[in-house]
Amino acid sequence: MPTDTRLLLQTAAAPASWGTTYVVMTELLPTDRPLLAALGRALPAGVLLAVLFRGLPTGSWWWRAPLLGTLNVGGFFALLMVAADRLPGGVAATLGAVGPLLVALLAWPLLGTRPVRRVVAAGVAAVAGVALLVLTPAAALDPVGIAAGLGATVSTALGIVLTRRFGPPPAPLLVATGWQLMAASALLLPLALAVEGTPPTPDGSALIGFGWLALVGTALAYALWFRGLAALPTTRVAFLVLLSPVVAATLGWAALGQSLSPLQLAGMAVALGSIVAAQGAALPRLRRRRLSERAAPAPSPLAPRPGARPA
Repeated sequence: MPTDTRLLLQTAAAPASWGTTYVVMTELLPTDRPLLAALGRALPAGVLLAVLFRGLPTGSWWWRAPLLGTLNVGGFFALLMVAADRLPGGVAATLGAVGPLLVALLAWPLLGTRPVRRVVAAGVAAVAGVALLVLTPAAALDPVGIAAGLGATVSTALGIVLTRRFGPPPAPLLVATGWQLMAASALLLPLALAVEGTPPTPDGSALIGFGWLALVGTALAYALWFRGLAALPTTRVAFLVLLSPVVAATLGWAALGQSLSPLQLAGMAVALGSIVAAQGAALPRLRRRRLSERAAPAPSPLAPRPGARPA
């Protein structure tokens, strides 16, 4: 299997694991505690990585890590949970499906990557496909929930683009992932205590749910996600988030006995097709970049180093 394909599949495991969140929250976690669920994902994962893989940010990463942690995890989780609490799940998922299109548009001014028509068309198709999959005619539109859902989408889209713009941090992947999760926890902890009060004592099922979300859905998932963002074209990675509502709908059918109509199956096919189309649209640019890197002449060992004084 080509290295890029293997890395893409490993990165796709992250949004696929996020698709399990709905089942875990409804079946295992305390009800009416969305911020507690967000904190229960970020804090244990951040503490675990901080203990196992120690290291502190250096230089500009003292402000970059908290900014990315807020956009990618903390602010995103908080806004998403507000949207999920005030909107039907289908509406929140449809708002999230705008993310890949927004990433393609933000990449133009921030990364200098002009969106191609095929990517834009795939982004529009993605929104339509997810809407068919999860949106019901009876869905109610709450203004605060809509604003929170759009805010969560903007937060994660901007986080994806800035993660690529900043480039790899001066630390191993798991250390840098721990920085972002601890920054997110610093935002979520006082927010959860102020809004929801002291959390209840978790029972056995809640511990299993929090353990799954923290270890698999956050620590492992975000490590794979950030590695993919650093190595793959931004639009290819951004479209992988559509796997989350697809996995959530599939688990709802398989584990909760929810039915899938022919229209929903068609929406799932459109969403998956947009992911495939976006991967193909980014490949020519990736090949050109690699060809240019291979064609670049190697520096001569006798050439002066940059900044060296002439003899």
